[in-house]
Amino acid sequence: MISGNKNEGLAAAERMKKFISEHLHESITASDVAKVAGYSQYHAARVFKAETGLTPFEYIRQQRLTASARALRSGKHKVLDVALDFVFDTHEGFTRAFTNGFGISPKKYATHPTPEGWLIPTSYLDRSNTFLEELYMNKTSVIFTQIVDRPQRKLILMRGKAADNYFDYCGEIGCGEHNGSAAWDVLTEIKEALYEPVGVWLPENMRPAGTGIYAHGVEVPEDFRGDVPEGFEVMELPACQMMVFQGEPYNDAVFEEAVGLCMQQIKRFNPEVYGYEWAPELAPRMQLSPEGWRGYIEMLPVRKIS
Repeated sequence: MISGNKNEGLAAAERMKKFISEHLHESITASDVAKVAGYSQYHAARVFKAETGLTPFEYIRQQRLTASARALRSGKHKVLDVALDFVFDTHEGFTRAFTNGFGISPKKYATHPTPEGWLIPTSYLDRSNTFLEELYMNKTSVIFTQIVDRPQRKLILMRGKAADNYFDYCGEIGCGEHNGSAAWDVLTEIKEALYEPVGVWLPENMRPAGTGIYAHGVEVPEDFRGDVPEGFEVMELPACQMMVFQGEPYNDAVFEEAVGLCMQQIKRFNPEVYGYEWAPELAPRMQLSPEGWRGYIEMLPVRKIS
């Protein structure tokens, strides 16, 4: 749990839940939810999950699907109308989300005899994600890519001495309390963080002599003036574009294989297909914490080819 008063986190989560409830029929962004909480987007999401067990995105999707199930149960609405009313872009997308969440299609659910004791399948109410657990990454898995803009910012990081990968890095600086490094535990407490902590592979121009390639860090605003934890340092990062790669969801029990396969595909990727080239001098290569439900995510700096 984030340092500070637990009641503060609970109150923030309740504000976010209230806002979501009042805007289920409208588009809701991570920025909207964070403003209500009074935190950065990363810390708003972290507080929310600590209090509810769900990320804001998961909670929004759950609430919309639950509300749509109630609407369908009334028998007064068409499936397409319900889908659009709860901000699903297409009939197909709504049907897929509803079926994955409830194990029954919305059309069939709308005409199914009223169940006894529950409105929607209990497997959804207790947040069963077994349908995700059954998805395994394989050598032909899909990798999604997009280009994102990163503003001028700073990176707070703890360097290693010789590590060039996660396991060697943890061996150098020690393991943390939550299956990460000791540095990771500290980074998650920095409230000014722009995004979640990342593993980074530092380019040569950002690596002093006698330091390793791999480290853990977190990005903070360019005007960050907060305290830098002992043993950490701050470096400036220029505004740049990052190419984001996201693999398919995978079973956490085989995360090393899933992540390894995804990394192999990223290594073979040619950014010139999209009119870009790698720009390693602008930022480190970044790796988000591998979590099976969202797939492996990695980012590399690029520049547009003239």
